Amino acid sequence: MIDRMQIAELIPHAGSMCLLDRVMHWDAVSIRCMASSHRDPQNPLAVGGQLSAACGVEYAAQAMALHGALVDAVDRRPKRGYLASVRALILAVDRLDNLPGDLVIEAERLAGDSSHVSYQFIISTAGDVLLRGRTAAVLDAGRA
Repeated sequence: MIDRMQIAELIPHAGSMCLLDRVMHWDAVSIRCMASSHRDPQNPLAVGGQLSAACGVEYAAQAMALHGALVDAVDRRPKRGYLASVRALILAVDRLDNLPGDLVIEAERLAGDSSHVSYQFIISTAGDVLLRGRTAAVLDAGRA
C-alpha cells in the first residue's frame, strides 16, 4: 500500500495541500485513492469552513499526478504542470466537508504522452457518486 508520506514524495503538492491519504489500487491505466482531508476544518481549499464539491477536481488532479508518477516511475516532481481543461463535470452534491465517509477517488487515463494527458474521474463515498468528469493536463510546461 502507498501511504500519505510516500504520496507526498511523488506529487508536487506539499503539506496540507497533499490531499490524498493512500492508494488502494493502481495499474497501467487507472488509480483508486482514498482521502479523508475533506473533513479537515483546516483544509486549504475550504472557504468559510466549507469545501465546495468543485474542489473534488483538485483531488482528481492529485490522483492523476500520482498515477503518472507511478506508471512512469518518475523519480522527481514535475517542474510545472496544470489542468488545461475540465469537461463534462457533474456535481451530485454541493459540499464535501459535511460527508462523514472517506472519499474514493478513481481516475482512468484516456490518452497522453510526456507533455499532455487526459483522464476521466469519479469521486464517491459509501458507493454514492459525488462528482465525475474529464480533465486534460499539460505536464512539465516549463521544460525547455
